[in-house]
Amino acid sequence: MARKEIEKAVETLLENSLAEQNVELVDVEYVRERDWILRIFIDKDGGVDLNDCQRISELAGTILDKKDFISGNYLLEVSSPGIDRVLKKDKDFIKYAGSEVDVKCYSPLDDRKELKAFTAELRGLTEDGKIKLIYNEEELIVDKDKISQMRLHFSF
Repeated sequence: MARKEIEKAVETLLENSLAEQNVELVDVEYVRERDWILRIFIDKDGGVDLNDCQRISELAGTILDKKDFISGNYLLEVSSPGIDRVLKKDKDFIKYAGSEVDVKCYSPLDDRKELKAFTAELRGLTEDGKIKLIYNEEELIVDKDKISQMRLHFSF
C-alpha cells in the first residue's frame, strides 16, 4: 500500500471513533524519517492536552493493530495540529474563513512568481468548491489541486 493510500485508510478507519470521543481528526501523515512514523493530528473544542493525546494514541493503536493493514514497523505519534495547523478539508476552509493563511502552490498561480508561496486572507469556498483568498486586496479563486499546503498564519 502506498503512503497516501495508508494515510487515507487510517483517516477513514479512525474518523468516526475519534468523533465519538468528541475529538476531531485533523490530519494523518505517514512519513519515513529514520523509521516509519504514523502521525495523527487531533483537536477538540478548547484544545487538546497530553491526556487527550495519550487516550487517543491508545484507542488508535488498538484499532490499527486489529486491522493490521500497515506492513512493517512504524511509530505512532498523536499530537495537536499546532497553532499553524494545516488546512485541507472543506470544513477547515469554512471554519477559518477570515483568518490569514500561508499558501504554498505547486507552481506560481497565473505565472506570477509572488504567487508560489504567499500569505493571504482566507475567505472560504466558492459554490463549486474552489478556495477564495484575498491577496493584496485582490480576490483569488484557486483550485485545491494547485495548492501543495495551506496553514494558518502565525506571527510573533
